[in-house]
Amino acid sequence: MNSISRQAAQLRQEWESNPRWQDTKRTYSAEDVIRLRGTVQEEYTLARLGAERLRKLLAEEDAVTALGALTGNQAVQQVKAGLKAIYLSGWQVAADANLAGQTYPDQSLYPVNSVPQVVRRINNALLRADQITWSESGDGDVQEALYWMAPVVADAEAGFGGVLNAYELMKSMIAAGAAGVHWEDQLASEKKCGHLGGKVLIPTAQHIKTLTAARLAADVCGVPSLVIARTDAHAATLLTTDVDERDQPFVTGDRTAEGFYRVRNGMDPCIARGLAYAPYSDLLWMETSTPDLDVAREFAEAIKREFPEQLLAYNCSPSFNWRAHLDEATIAKFSKELAAMGYRFQFITLAGFHALNYSMFELAGGFAAEGMPAYVRLQEKEFAAEKSGYTATRHQREVGTGYFDRVTQAVSPSAETIALAGSTETAQFHAA
Repeated sequence: MNSISRQAAQLRQEWESNPRWQDTKRTYSAEDVIRLRGTVQEEYTLARLGAERLRKLLAEEDAVTALGALTGNQAVQQVKAGLKAIYLSGWQVAADANLAGQTYPDQSLYPVNSVPQVVRRINNALLRADQITWSESGDGDVQEALYWMAPVVADAEAGFGGVLNAYELMKSMIAAGAAGVHWEDQLASEKKCGHLGGKVLIPTAQHIKTLTAARLAADVCGVPSLVIARTDAHAATLLTTDVDERDQPFVTGDRTAEGFYRVRNGMDPCIARGLAYAPYSDLLWMETSTPDLDVAREFAEAIKREFPEQLLAYNCSPSFNWRAHLDEATIAKFSKELAAMGYRFQFITLAGFHALNYSMFELAGGFAAEGMPAYVRLQEKEFAAEKSGYTATRHQREVGTGYFDRVTQAVSPSAETIALAGSTETAQFHAA
């Protein structure tokens, strides 16, 4: 056999024998993958390690919980506080972390490479935290105590175009180190936040092509990335075309001025689409308008009747007014109830945005009214948090000053230009 045939046979064997792929459907061949790889195969270490770890966590934990991180520092604090995965929201990137340098609503207005860039930024911050921790350790294996490289699940929105755009975006996500990527079944040129109006769905078959393009990209890269399928059919009222027979039961027969078809939304189209997407995805996510355990249960039971092993994801969204919908007891049990239904990945998309804005507003209001006492209260809260593992009170150390002092000393052992020695931080702040 020639090299392509030999490699294709090995890849087919991997798909057939590895339990990882037992529930995954591909519409392309192993030969297609090998021919698209070229003769040089890059290694995507962070994406591979992240995907393997996320898959392991999903198998072992009742649920993997995550908060949306807006910056690398937020991701570091999330891991330091005990979270095992990071969520990266396109909404947050649109709002304050995109390469256009603009503030945008969640309508795919930012440059397509913005989310991969923030994925890389988060991974760089986690790598630096790992390097700092390791450099400060003794002979013991500090990795047993804290694993810094939490897998990143990133938002590809509606793919920013057709299947070729989705393919290229997935490759960019992998190159940046994303462990999993989610894709929603909206029309890319009309994409809206799941909690906005005016959403336009694409046909079921078209979204399957998007998911397939993402899987193909991961296979070409040689990474077991998690592909997450999201449906917005619970609230969307428009559809590009009625060509797919699976969508036809929900078409009303009316058209809009733009030419879109009006459709009935709700649970039935979500279930129909979820069942169609399941063979092509590692997790399913149904976007909802309220935090409703009964709705979540209905969707989960319908999917698992046909696909018992299908993993589910749930957005515990800040767009919900939680106390307006749920009492204290239900809020307290919400995550556990979801986990019991099969929602193994649970996340708060915009946690970073809300935490950043509220904390700064609170500090700024106090500083404007009182001056320094407001900041001192913040600092005292930081000192008090040190007993729980918080270390950012020593901000010079937190960003790697001591690490780069070690670099300086390795190059020049007698150097007198190291930065932490003689610093105000060393003199005034104790080690956490």
